[in-house]
Amino acid sequence: MAPFGKIYSYPNNFRVERAQVAAAFNGLEVPLVEDFKMGVDNASPEFVAKFPMGKVPAFEGADGYCVAEGAAIATYIALSGPKKAQLIGADAKTQATISQWVFFSESELVGNMLPPATMVVFKMMPYNEQLYTTCVERAERALKRVNAELEGKKYLVGDQVTLADILVSGVLFFASKFLIDAEMRKEIPNVVTWMQHLATLPEFKPLGEFTLLETRAKP
Repeated sequence: MAPFGKIYSYPNNFRVERAQVAAAFNGLEVPLVEDFKMGVDNASPEFVAKFPMGKVPAFEGADGYCVAEGAAIATYIALSGPKKAQLIGADAKTQATISQWVFFSESELVGNMLPPATMVVFKMMPYNEQLYTTCVERAERALKRVNAELEGKKYLVGDQVTLADILVSGVLFFASKFLIDAEMRKEIPNVVTWMQHLATLPEFKPLGEFTLLETRAKP
């Protein structure tokens, strides 16, 4: 089977990995563009003509369709195969609930977990104690919201994996490597059980392991 499309990005980008999980459910092949040079290729006139903001990840379909932003890419891929109804929802209310979690993943999770990563993992910005602490507190609040939703449930929406599980867990697989430590996990047992279950599903292989970090990373 020919690839459904390709994704421009740097390696180990959780936003790409989430899209690839959606692709796995739909039986679609969506590889990374080989030899992509971040900061060079995405600044080229050819790239900017397709993706005006020059951001990655960026998806280019085999049919020439282009779309950027990680959540939008994952949504498009989820909509493009036989598991569409499962992943996106078969009715308006289910679709809206799944969308609620998609937006939640970007605003409450990515928005609060990426700044600490930028400071202590990628070291692309100076360490700011106040910002770090604020982001961690907000991330903990968001995690408790997910934990409450999972009480007595196997998945966030319904009785099957949906895009809600993929988008939310994708951020948490990433954050488990540097932020979600043993102390934090004590407050979110349902999230831990859910993540450990998702890690056993073959479609979630692109996300790697759910790391049981002992102490969060700090400078």
